[in-house]
Amino acid sequence: MVDDRETRHDPGRQATPDAERDLASRFPTAYTILFGLIILVAALTWIIPAGQYDRVMNEEVGREVALPGTYQTVASNPQGFVEVMLAPTAGFYDPDSYVANAIDVALFILFLGGFLGVMNATGAIDTGIRSAMRHLEGHEIWMIPILMTLFALGGTTYGMAEETLAFYAILIPVILAAGYDAVTGVAIILIGAGIGVLGSTINPFATVIAANAADIPFTDGIVLRFILLIGGLLICIAYVMRYASRVKADPSRSVVAKQWDAHRRVFLKGQQGDDIENATLDTTQIIALTIFALTFAVMIWGVSTQGWWMARMGALFFGAAIVIGLVARLGEKTLTSSFVDGARELLGVALVVGLARGIVVIMEQGMIADTILHSAEASLGGLPELAFINLMFWIEVGMSFFVPSSSGLAVLSMPILAPLADFANVGRDLVVTAYQSANGLVNLINPTFAVVIGGLTIGRVSYDRWLVFIWPLLLILTVFISVVISVGALL
Repeated sequence: MVDDRETRHDPGRQATPDAERDLASRFPTAYTILFGLIILVAALTWIIPAGQYDRVMNEEVGREVALPGTYQTVASNPQGFVEVMLAPTAGFYDPDSYVANAIDVALFILFLGGFLGVMNATGAIDTGIRSAMRHLEGHEIWMIPILMTLFALGGTTYGMAEETLAFYAILIPVILAAGYDAVTGVAIILIGAGIGVLGSTINPFATVIAANAADIPFTDGIVLRFILLIGGLLICIAYVMRYASRVKADPSRSVVAKQWDAHRRVFLKGQQGDDIENATLDTTQIIALTIFALTFAVMIWGVSTQGWWMARMGALFFGAAIVIGLVARLGEKTLTSSFVDGARELLGVALVVGLARGIVVIMEQGMIADTILHSAEASLGGLPELAFINLMFWIEVGMSFFVPSSSGLAVLSMPILAPLADFANVGRDLVVTAYQSANGLVNLINPTFAVVIGGLTIGRVSYDRWLVFIWPLLLILTVFISVVISVGALL
């Protein structure tokens, strides 16, 4: 029996395997967008004068930070053809960068892909999805607020970002089986964790580093950040739930309506209504799913309490893949081939990570980051409270496109910009709040942020379709943030 939801929204359309490819050809791929941005930033190094601040080691932050008042112009180092071609490789590993390197993230993605490939070989995920949908029938919409809240908690407490890439391939099939679209699945993860980072409360990679660099306790301003977190989360949940309900009622209203069949074919592998009614997990699949769930629980525990990063997370998924293969008695050849095939599925995502970091490498090598920062410093001098904090927010918005890393942006900008608050009669904690809000907002769409492009690539949602979906939410959040920080400046 064919689910008529796949065709009723566009009766005249033929569902062909090339439909997704035809749609994608109308807009550049993530790889083209990112490489184009590398070229653009390289061109800026020929226009923007090179400059540098003196830097000293800050033991609390654990990195070198810029010294206010020490900016000076230096010999320019414009980036040419050779540097542009080397940028993607340098993006994977640049030992002199103040932003985290991408090679560990890319390798983690490949190990994650291998792990998912082995799980798919057991059939446990497909059967589990069908079984879950049978039990959730009629209540699927409540997955959205519950999951978004969980991701937001990860974002606000420990800056959940790259590790969210592990959840897309798991959650999107469940969302599709529930009658929603791939954009809904991407939004739950990307916006959920993103709004948590935007409203960071104790996030060590944003709030704590920025507060230390601004020379204030990280608890200063925490009440205002809780307001941003709770208010922003409620706005985002309402927005995603409203969109999801409209899509389920009428799939033609999906921003990826023309990819509806292709997404279901890829993520659900042809599952139909009868499959859901008859789905039953055997003992081996139940054990495999238990190990699967425990792996993610251990990952969250390791990242949030033990200081784990990509190498240990990759090792965790690698080990779990072996255990699952042995439990499911896949055999050596099936286990290894499934792991390699799964890694191959996410190879494009791993390459995107290096390309995104290549943009930052070009900016650093061209020595224009400090010049941009110095211009921001000059623009903020002598402004009244409201103008100061709102311009601070927009300066951090602009800088976030070039430095998407929350810790990297904090180390770069806070030592210079935070002291300016003293002259504007604004608390430094509000500058920290404006910085993290701006960075969190931009990183919901930032093409230089590997988490955004990586998540969209796994979810098979093109960047232009994501912008169509999210731009009204960005406007609402921008107004909300501006009101909150403006009130904070007046109190």
